Amino acid sequence: MADYDYDDLGLVAGLEIHQQLETATKLFCNCPTELRDPEAATREFARYLHPTRSELGEIDEAALEESKVEREFTYLAYDSTCLVEEDDEPPTELDEEALETVLEIAQLLEMEPVDQAHVMRKIVVDGSNTTGFQRSSLIATDGEIETSDGGVGIEDLMLEEESAQRVEETDDGVVYSLDRLGIPLVEIGTKPDIRTPAQAREAAERIGMLLRSTGKVKRGLGTIRQDVNVSIEDGARVEIKGVQSLDDIDDIVRTEVARQVALVELAAELAERDASVGETTDVTDVFEDTDSGVIRGALEAGGAVTAVPLYGFDGLVGREIAPDRRLGTEFSDHAKRHGAGGIFHTDELPAYGVTEGDVMDLKEAVGAGEDDAVAIVAAADDVATQAIEAVAERAETALEGVPEETRGANDDGTTRYLRPLPGAARMYPETDVPPVEPDPSDVPEPELLTEKVDRYQDEYDLDAGLAEQVAYGQYMPLFEDVVADGVDPTLAATTLESTVTELRRDDVPVENLTDRHFREVLAMVEDGDLPNEGVPDLLAALADDPDRSAEDAAEEAGLGGVGEDEVREAVREVVERNETQVEEEGMQAFSGLMGECMGALRGKADGDLVSQVLREEIQKRA
Repeated sequence: MADYDYDDLGLVAGLEIHQQLETATKLFCNCPTELRDPEAATREFARYLHPTRSELGEIDEAALEESKVEREFTYLAYDSTCLVEEDDEPPTELDEEALETVLEIAQLLEMEPVDQAHVMRKIVVDGSNTTGFQRSSLIATDGEIETSDGGVGIEDLMLEEESAQRVEETDDGVVYSLDRLGIPLVEIGTKPDIRTPAQAREAAERIGMLLRSTGKVKRGLGTIRQDVNVSIEDGARVEIKGVQSLDDIDDIVRTEVARQVALVELAAELAERDASVGETTDVTDVFEDTDSGVIRGALEAGGAVTAVPLYGFDGLVGREIAPDRRLGTEFSDHAKRHGAGGIFHTDELPAYGVTEGDVMDLKEAVGAGEDDAVAIVAAADDVATQAIEAVAERAETALEGVPEETRGANDDGTTRYLRPLPGAARMYPETDVPPVEPDPSDVPEPELLTEKVDRYQDEYDLDAGLAEQVAYGQYMPLFEDVVADGVDPTLAATTLESTVTELRRDDVPVENLTDRHFREVLAMVEDGDLPNEGVPDLLAALADDPDRSAEDAAEEAGLGGVGEDEVREAVREVVERNETQVEEEGMQAFSGLMGECMGALRGKADGDLVSQVLREEIQKRA
């Protein structure tokens, strides 16, 4: 990928960070915020969603395009699913715990809370919400964070309900799980102050650190998502949705800059060629005897083949505009949004069973010449018509340069077309939820993670590496809770970080371990009922059968601690068996005998006690 001068290109970028909050209940009902296995669903129901007009009678363009494809949305409900989640009952008032957490975040971002927060409805008809809209409320404005390249303003801080979780796509539509729907979600939008890919990543990392500093946000895959808005001077604003990892942000920005540069250059070349887009037409007759399996399958199913001539586009539809992405890929994305499997175009033909003769007949049928390209869609009759119209519209925008649009992030760092940019018409007031007056006066300012690292070293005598692992790790709130309850800080830190990491490497399903498991295990150590050495084995046993208590699992696995008398007896027997070695080597025999003693005690004894007793026994005989 080319190395660009981002100042010369006029790069402008902004971030939207979406983070799930760790609360007891959802934002507008009293249901739990725990995710469930889709197989645990107790029932399901289906809905069809359509866009509504705003108070001014307008329909949002993005919602209108989404509604052009008629799809059935199936929702998986659970034993905890309530009528609010099903949209069969009005929502409750805004959750107070979530509001307090967002006010803490506002302090860390140096933002000014609004005097009164009103809940709004944001139209969403992709099935991710049973209502056809998402509830959202502005909580604070006008903040700032610092980066090494200067300050980045924070435009707004929103408190929203999370969408339903997409489970799978079917022939008829999409299946969603309702367990995630309604989890409190904070949205942080920056101002367009970001000027380089590296600054975008640094800003996201800074915001992520501030969010985790509260200790009240969910952790793990899918709990935080980043959207990136990118434009260059000669391009257009493009919103990229769903960047899952911070590590991907700078790559996403670089790739989008390269895509926009390529599209600007392509538009200039099209202008030189005096290119244009022709009328869409049905060309089914051209392919009546085709050898193409894809086209033949569509026709045998009663479908059609539609085409659009792209005058002056020859060789450009197949041109790469980003890694593994061509202008033809962009056309295909738009066709897919209307239900087609994709497109064929003459830059890649003959191929896929389409012959040179087919291509000549196709060009003749639509009046295309040597310098022209043709794109075709083979699908059900109505799908083929809508899809080729969408391709034609995208080709028209290629003549102008970069279209404003919303795109989705792919795993390889590229993006794909999703829908037009939403407008103001998608928002209107929520009349079922009363406004609230945020009061930040009683909300304490959280301790930053960087400050926690220093405190853990000073107060708990943790080394710098372990202190940082704990502070930035997902178990930080649990660490602080168990230490406050009297658990040794070093024991808690090594268990929650080092031990868990080792178990994960050994393929132990540590994701099954809950706070309860850790609390019970650490309490057993503190009470002398479990030696430190037994912690990994007990956690592994609980991970394999998480419904058991730590006490029951320890008893079943024979991991209970042994008393000092039993330790002395076991150590004495080991020393006596190795009496000659002890007499000859003295204390140098300690290391080898220590392992033998621990093996004889099967990890049931505390290592410090075994070490002490072994030294005493060696000294007696040396």
